[in-house]
Amino acid sequence: MRETILEVRNLQVEFSSDGNILKAVDGISFQLHRGETLGIVGESGSGKSVTSLAVMGLLQSPGRVSGGEIWFRHQENGTPINLAELPPEQMQLYRGGDIAMIFQEPMSSLNPVYDIGFQLTEAIMRHQKVSANEARKIAIAGLQEVKLLPSDDRIAQQYLDTWNQTNPNSPKPNEQKLAQLVKQHKESMLERYPHQLSGGQLQRVMIAMAISCNPLLLIADEPTTALDVTVQATILELMRELQQRREMAMIFITHDLGLISEIADRVAVMYRGKIVEYNTAAEIFSNPQHPYTKGLVACRPTLNRHPQKLLTVSDYMNVEETPTGQLVIQAKEPSAPPEVTTEQIVKRLADLNEKQPLLQIRNLKVGFPVKGLFGGTKRYTMAVNDVSFDVKPGETVGLVGESGCGKTTLGRTLLRLIEPMNGQIIFEGQDITTLKGEPLQKLRREMQIVFQNPFSSLDPRMKVGDAIMEPLVIHSVGKTKQQRRERVVELLERVGLSADAINRYPHQFSGGQRQRVCIARSLALNPKFIICDESVSALDVSVQAQVLNLLKELQDDFKLTYIFISHDLSVVKFMSDRILVMNRGQIVEQGTAESIYHEPKEEYTQHLIAAIPTGSPERMRNRQKRAS
Repeated sequence: MRETILEVRNLQVEFSSDGNILKAVDGISFQLHRGETLGIVGESGSGKSVTSLAVMGLLQSPGRVSGGEIWFRHQENGTPINLAELPPEQMQLYRGGDIAMIFQEPMSSLNPVYDIGFQLTEAIMRHQKVSANEARKIAIAGLQEVKLLPSDDRIAQQYLDTWNQTNPNSPKPNEQKLAQLVKQHKESMLERYPHQLSGGQLQRVMIAMAISCNPLLLIADEPTTALDVTVQATILELMRELQQRREMAMIFITHDLGLISEIADRVAVMYRGKIVEYNTAAEIFSNPQHPYTKGLVACRPTLNRHPQKLLTVSDYMNVEETPTGQLVIQAKEPSAPPEVTTEQIVKRLADLNEKQPLLQIRNLKVGFPVKGLFGGTKRYTMAVNDVSFDVKPGETVGLVGESGCGKTTLGRTLLRLIEPMNGQIIFEGQDITTLKGEPLQKLRREMQIVFQNPFSSLDPRMKVGDAIMEPLVIHSVGKTKQQRRERVVELLERVGLSADAINRYPHQFSGGQRQRVCIARSLALNPKFIICDESVSALDVSVQAQVLNLLKELQDDFKLTYIFISHDLSVVKFMSDRILVMNRGQIVEQGTAESIYHEPKEEYTQHLIAAIPTGSPERMRNRQKRAS
């Protein structure tokens, strides 16, 4: 039996507000051994992150550990110590050293004022008591270990290759010069600031910072949520390699069971502050016992099935609260939703092909200027480069690709939120690239967008009823305020919200409810065409399933046409009739949803499909064997 690194016993965490007590974590217990990964999964508000903050001693008022024990076996003498009883100044000796944490959003975890070298060496000098020069060496070794920097030999070889291409007839640099160039290259990475790195690179910096002091326990709190599936797959593989090499214990927190199956040995499923199921990853994924776990497994779209709708957590259980605050869960056994047959898919595509296009894109180009030395435009970075395609009425066209490929720029250009450099956008037979003033405002009624982040797309000072009513007022829809109010109530109820939501503010809703408000607002003017720009990527998988089902229902009811933008091919496949794969501003592959999945022609498309977490039985069996 491997050494136990962490043992949590009956942990309770409370938050007090205005005399009310909220139990965020309610009596949970688990163990974690050296070299083992525990996955903690659940929806937002289930208590996952609060559990990790309690272990790290990072709870802030009004939160506190109100009961239980957190036993940690540290490196010095192997004697367990109860972290829940340590005063803050003693906890600092363990936090960042023996216990490290990777947070969800690296850009908010790193200080934009300091370069990454300063932030890495600061943590190393504090916990390892070494000089600044030694700390920089450790920081560089860490960046090489997380593969943000190549090895010294690889850097040297890159310089030699470049030299041979640019100076083939000149003598090669000697070893001393080459060593100097390698050192300069490594130092230049330390001198970069957070805004100069991509999301995946920033997360690698956070991992390097976390492992710089050789922790026994690493806590990763939603470390890949903000990343593309391809970058996510790379980060997961990196974390697996580091854990095996260093024999770290790891807690991996996420809301996605498919992701957990790729990395965890054991899984704890949390619901409203309690662990409702605790087992190996293989058992949790293949044979879930609790209805909540069954709902989480079922609600994620998969690439090998095509159901007419997605099951949600509410399909598996009813939850009632007693007067004393106890939850009563009644399990349900829903029948599997019918599959969309091949014949139905073929007929739908044939019917769509017979229609005249609603939207035609011809040789569209969008570039962003790069300023020269004296402020003039030196060149353009082409975000959309000679793109052409058609969209038929009632069709859903999926647009998939990694961050920076031009998906969002293309979507906003179609609505004239960004002006194109060249090309045509033909909507219902009219080239809209030349429209201005009143004709452009009238066009806004027909074309709408649902943005990725519902909180930032709603005015926090405006009640949601007023936010939905605003386009009605601007476009003079409805003769009286009462008629407009009735329209707002109708829209709220259609997206699954109650009429009393009309007087509430955005912060009083959950993420999924806020996205429903945004969908209601986009429907206010009865548009024909809606762009969904990563509209479910910020949501829990269970809420995501509800919103995807809603979008499909609304399409049937209102005869809507969608362009559905996402980096997740499994979500795009569930929603779409056809899929466009975008890379570096160009459409590199297009076809039906089924053909793109079953017969991808481009290596880039194959790369996107391979990166999606699938819960491979073989991988889970190997992980279970290692855990035992």
